[in-house]
Amino acid sequence: MIAAAIRQRRLKVNYSQEYVARQLGISQNAYSKFETGRCNITLMQALHLCEILDISLGELLRPVLKIA
Repeated sequence: MIAAAIRQRRLKVNYSQEYVARQLGISQNAYSKFETGRCNITLMQALHLCEILDISLGELLRPVLKIA
């Protein structure tokens, strides 16, 4: 859900996992785990990620909120 939304937005803005990971201050491997749902993202990381991907937290969570 949120993992897929993160990946979809990253691809839409044409950023590599490595670039986004570097901006977040984490390894590409750790970032990959966010996108595959193997690792939870903290609220602070999510907010920073939204800044990087130029998207609001509400927009990022929209697919998750539709399910709930």
